[in-house]
Amino acid sequence: MIKAIVFDLDNTLVDFIAMKEASIEAAVLSMIDTGLKMNKKDAIKTIYEIYDQEGIEDQKVFDKFLTRALGTIDYRIHAAGIIGYRRAREAALVLYPHVQMTMIELIKKGLKLAVVSDAPRLQAWLRLCQLNLHRIFDAVITFEDSGRRKPDPEPFRMALERINIEASDSIMVGDWAERDIVGAKLLGMKTVFARYGDRFNTVKSGADFEINDIIELLDIVERLSHLDPGHGVGNSK
Repeated sequence: MIKAIVFDLDNTLVDFIAMKEASIEAAVLSMIDTGLKMNKKDAIKTIYEIYDQEGIEDQKVFDKFLTRALGTIDYRIHAAGIIGYRRAREAALVLYPHVQMTMIELIKKGLKLAVVSDAPRLQAWLRLCQLNLHRIFDAVITFEDSGRRKPDPEPFRMALERINIEASDSIMVGDWAERDIVGAKLLGMKTVFARYGDRFNTVKSGADFEINDIIELLDIVERLSHLDPGHGVGNSK
């Protein structure tokens, strides 16, 4: 019986990469407008090189960028970049189509919902709150919560323990096959590959199911419920 759905956050519920790209471009344009003597293409390339070294969630990226570009931090330019980034992020951070509708339908079916993300705790919660998802999930596990990154099974195990659901009664939905799918399978969770969020041109995801729109998850839950002898999905009673 399917009793819970566990979701990755970035590029599964929210289009994180599109948001990041729009925010970085806006930040660079703001810095150039404030006096940065560097063309947009080279500035963006340098910022992404720093992300490659430090991680895509690096909160000091503009400090490091300006130190590399100017040899020091010009705080007028620095502040302009941060404001440009934040304004663009507010506009660009959006849910994928049908996420809200799907969450509502899953809740109506009595399913528990959780998130397992490698994002820093504060950044994950900021995104969830901005998109009004912060009250939907029964558990949210971030990197600081588990101390392990996917595909290590610990974050998945922690999420299932928080919601008191067995792995065999749960589904993991994610866009990164080598992390989301592999990690969930180590615990015996059923897996769904969110192909709509795939940024790696994945050919074989290894997942039990693949979807091109999150709303397709409802059909998968329904199909699995009819394969179960009890013909049901829902609470853990």
